[in-house]
Amino acid sequence: MNRCDMARTACVRTLVGMIAVVAVSAVSARAEGGPADGLPAAWRVDFDHPSSASDGDDQAAPPAAPTFWQSIEFAGFVDGYYEWAFNKSPLQLRNFDVNHNSFSLNYAEVSLTKTVSESSRAGFRVDFGAGDTANLVNLYEPGGTDYLKYVQQAYVSYLVPAGKGLTIDFGKFVTPAGAEVIENKDNYNYSRGLLFALAIPYYHTGARIGYTVNDKVSVTGFIVNGWNNVRDNNSDKTFGVSLSLKPTAKLGVIGNYLVGKEQSGDADGGTRNLFDAVVSYAATGKLSLLGNVDYGSDKVIGTGVNWYGVALGARYQTNEHWAFSPRYEVFIDDDAFATGTSQTVQEITLTGEYKIPAGLIARFEFRTDFSDERYFIKDDESTSKSQPSIAIGLIYAFSSKQ
Repeated sequence: MNRCDMARTACVRTLVGMIAVVAVSAVSARAEGGPADGLPAAWRVDFDHPSSASDGDDQAAPPAAPTFWQSIEFAGFVDGYYEWAFNKSPLQLRNFDVNHNSFSLNYAEVSLTKTVSESSRAGFRVDFGAGDTANLVNLYEPGGTDYLKYVQQAYVSYLVPAGKGLTIDFGKFVTPAGAEVIENKDNYNYSRGLLFALAIPYYHTGARIGYTVNDKVSVTGFIVNGWNNVRDNNSDKTFGVSLSLKPTAKLGVIGNYLVGKEQSGDADGGTRNLFDAVVSYAATGKLSLLGNVDYGSDKVIGTGVNWYGVALGARYQTNEHWAFSPRYEVFIDDDAFATGTSQTVQEITLTGEYKIPAGLIARFEFRTDFSDERYFIKDDESTSKSQPSIAIGLIYAFSSKQ
């Protein structure tokens, strides 16, 4: 059963999360990178690629290639939070920060990565994670909720000597869609947005091929089992393409398209389509802006369904320690496909971040979700059109390359 199917029967569950991946090297960066050029790893466009030295007797000898163990990066983080929901009930339509009045382990992750290069064309990446996030990410896995639950990613890579380099990955990897990522340290806000929770998948299993055309254009193709499945839930495959454009140093545009049949087995379902676009703009050295749009369609038991939404975000870095990030989203689910109720949901989030020396990040957040229906459950079993909350999160991140 996929994420959207589960949402139809369990309104308190979140579903599917959102765009951004360029070439395969950029897809990997989404799960591990930090802010750069005023943008988080999930939103930046990385077109860097190895270049060969020119011939000539006057050229200095190239440095010796690193040994295998020197080429391995070991990284990770620990993320925990405390949240108070004013409805005094578990938070709905949320990803990962779902617990009311409880100290919670959101996620703990360690990763091993060997990046491909011209001097060492084979590589790999493995991410291990545990916590509430691992449970929720694997909630819709056809192989079972515990099947590879602690392996967020595991894939092998090979750099084909063609043009500027054709990178092939095979295994389990995070989705190309989404302006936010599973790793909280790489997002602007502590909580994930509605589009991450309801519009897109978490992960795929299959192959992806990425190619950097030049320093302004990059493309990646995908053939995978489907949405959120290591074990395929039907005999069809899902195809996708990700195109990244960087017209200027400040402007980045990323488009993703996924298409394939996602219903289980021989269910009477149609072809699911997902269109996703992200536009990021570094307005100044301190201010970054983001626009994100998603549109999805499918057919369930002969009935066509649609879901779509828009997100607007910003980040203002006041100094080396403090940053502030507002976010606004609207998600329209008229066919009750993603939330189980025909409704329009909006959210407003205000996040303050303080970076403490030695890799510790503290985030303070106020968020309110509101619907045009009385959707949100309160502790007295009544319902409300709004769901305000406050949260404090602490994240410690590390890397052997730092």
